[in-house]
Amino acid sequence: MTTAPAPVAGVALATGGATVEFRSLRRSFGTTTALDGLDLTVRPGELLALLGPSGCGKTTALRILAGFEQHDSGEVLVDGRDITAIPAHRRDAGMVFQSYSLFPHLTALDNVAFGLRMRGAGKAERRKRAQDLLELVGLPHRAEHYPHQMSGGQQQRIALARALALQPRVLLLDEPLSALDAKVRLQLREEIRRLQQELGITTLFVTHDQEEALSMADRVAVLRAGRLEQCATPSELYGRPTTAFVAEFVGTMSRIPCTRTSDGVEVLGRRHTVAGEIPADGELHVLVRPENVTLTPAGDGPALVVSASFLGAVTRITARLQDGTEVKADLPTEATAALPVGSHAELTLPDRPVLVDRRPA
Repeated sequence: MTTAPAPVAGVALATGGATVEFRSLRRSFGTTTALDGLDLTVRPGELLALLGPSGCGKTTALRILAGFEQHDSGEVLVDGRDITAIPAHRRDAGMVFQSYSLFPHLTALDNVAFGLRMRGAGKAERRKRAQDLLELVGLPHRAEHYPHQMSGGQQQRIALARALALQPRVLLLDEPLSALDAKVRLQLREEIRRLQQELGITTLFVTHDQEEALSMADRVAVLRAGRLEQCATPSELYGRPTTAFVAEFVGTMSRIPCTRTSDGVEVLGRRHTVAGEIPADGELHVLVRPENVTLTPAGDGPALVVSASFLGAVTRITARLQDGTEVKADLPTEATAALPVGSHAELTLPDRPVLVDRRPA
């Protein structure tokens, strides 16, 4: 049973969040196709991350939803209603940009209250709500400070409070943490997730940072060249990627040559069934995560340990096979004393279906 979010003092909750749908969405800029038939649904109250490399179309999708860009064809629906003809300022969406976009001549309080003023709210009402939101993001003591008097992390919190001031049903975040240092980014990541869950607001979060997406989102949609590759929970995306692109974009993968058999593939002398389809032609590789590789010390083993990187509880070993293929293995650090650089080992994969791809050109 789902538990309703706890009330936040002075801040109205979203009414269940909105459903957002992109249907066959297309957008081109000259000869460049930014979105190529995007189909994606965001569920009420969830945080969905749009993840992908630069130029994959994730920010274009966000800007079309916000009303800052027009699409060439397809539909954008919020709660089943096509919003194409609705201007940006009436779309009931709040947006936070990478560059904060605060008004430099306004205090934090006035920046948060700006949208309310534009909608005709009275001075007392907008001041009360702005104060409540500054409390919500942990910055009530910065109410009378100007943007240049605040750190980047504080400015981004103010930008978030301003986006929430109008009680939007959809919150749009366009790489809002990429300009911040690592420690502040981690703190704000946790803060945004907490607020999103408490307010129950449907949120789209654009990022190219896989760790950010996997740690924050209910689901992650991976885009490539304007198309959706896979949309799934973080654990499913990481553990059961459906394409080689997703597998290699989300986390670390090693490629090991394999050969086709009647019922799957053979890799490292063992037969494995295949997750998904086997490419019809070309040289084949299996893709395997470091934590799924086992190395066992063996004086005459075919794998040569060529490097070791200490990562705390685990150490990442890189082993070279006889054909020159390098494979990464994450092993408990205490178990790696028997695998010094220059030693030999047996390398095995778990007995489970493997993802197969053509050898890269």
